[in-house]
Amino acid sequence: MASPRVVILGGGPAGVGAARELARRKLGAATLLEAGAHYGGNAGSFEFGGQWLDYGSHRLHPATDPAILADIRALLGADLKDRPRHGRIRLLGKWIHFPLKPVDLLLRLDKSFAVGTLRDMVAKKLPGRAPEGDTFESVIRANLGSTIADEFYLPYAVKLWGRDPKELSGVQARKRVAAGSFGKLVRKVLNAVPGLKPPGAGRFFYPVRGFGQISEAYAAEAAKLGADMRLGWRMTRIERPASDSAPWRVHAEGHGRSDVIEADYVWSTIPVTLLARALAPTAPQDVLEATQAVTYRSMILIYAQLPVEQFTEYDAHYFPGAKTRITRLSEPKNYSDLGRPKGSTILCAELPCAMGDAVWKMSDEELGQLLADDLAGCGLPLPAKPTQVFTRRLPQAYPIYLMGYEAPLAKVESWVESVPRLLSYGRQGLFQHDNTHHALAMAYGAVDCMQSGRFDTNHWGELRQVFAKHVVED
Repeated sequence: MASPRVVILGGGPAGVGAARELARRKLGAATLLEAGAHYGGNAGSFEFGGQWLDYGSHRLHPATDPAILADIRALLGADLKDRPRHGRIRLLGKWIHFPLKPVDLLLRLDKSFAVGTLRDMVAKKLPGRAPEGDTFESVIRANLGSTIADEFYLPYAVKLWGRDPKELSGVQARKRVAAGSFGKLVRKVLNAVPGLKPPGAGRFFYPVRGFGQISEAYAAEAAKLGADMRLGWRMTRIERPASDSAPWRVHAEGHGRSDVIEADYVWSTIPVTLLARALAPTAPQDVLEATQAVTYRSMILIYAQLPVEQFTEYDAHYFPGAKTRITRLSEPKNYSDLGRPKGSTILCAELPCAMGDAVWKMSDEELGQLLADDLAGCGLPLPAKPTQVFTRRLPQAYPIYLMGYEAPLAKVESWVESVPRLLSYGRQGLFQHDNTHHALAMAYGAVDCMQSGRFDTNHWGELRQVFAKHVVED
């Protein structure tokens, strides 16, 4: 029996991971379409000024499944570095090391914040506490107290998702806040104590040529094993099969040419809303309307090249405060520790926004000034005028879990799942907050379901329950 033909939409970790696994296990003939210039999607990298840059701050966490981590190590070899985490958080005008360290907390934590947090911890043990509730705000307050909620998570949530935390589902808190209770928070602090550290605590893995090197390595291996990897190719329309035995017809354009690719299966890692709108015949009207209620937060990445060797010693700075418009600042040179290029470093600031709003429409010059003003306001003025400021815009950076989002999402997903031989998976395809290792686990799981030329939907349903329990690693 000939291997089933599988068209994979999207060259992020979920896409390239599946292409490589299908080819390696000889379970399918994969054709992958990636519209961008690099593999990796939002987890990709690009080179500028002699330096590899990511689309924001990315790390490969030690929580990665051992089999997947072993594959990444085999693909990257010595290029995958084991690095210590060394960031900090701006909290009430003070800098606190992140990951949290006991001594740092004792010396630097704002005293009113410390007293309030201790009071909240005691209050949580008393009877008569309010129920957890179903909103982001109520879940955070119930589990971490009002002090941490009001001074950290709630203002940060407004910046990240652009909504009042009362409008956000409690699912957003449970999936996005790894230290979602005082017990977990204490364990995070104790993880920094010698003798109590679990393996990998306070460390991460990072490739020397940017985080996107992981996806690039998977893509290169997939191509070597026979997968048809098409970089710079955009899917324009997908014709659904007319019968169970008829093929899919995926229309694509790239490099000034067009093509129609026939396939037995279509596996999509693009946003599930875009997938539903791309199918022909078109989805029912109620499904199309539901896609409008499944929303994403956009983001602008502001890159500032500085004529200095290093801006700070830290890999990342976090800014939960409402007065600072950016949410995180990373210095990619500190991630890889290559020390190149000499005499220059590039900062990457993350600025969540809504696609098409006033911030989205700002010029690079205006955004560079916004970054400079934000850093100066935090006591981190730029040491010199940037030699260049440029930006990248991410239309779908974070899923937004508004209260009641489950109903329209379920309608879209249910219809997509009803279409034979169509799979939506990955971070965007399942509308999930996930790390790269989660996306790769989905890719491997999808290939596990492809046995004897047919896709095991029952096993995929079991895996979906596992994926739904993913919690983002900080």
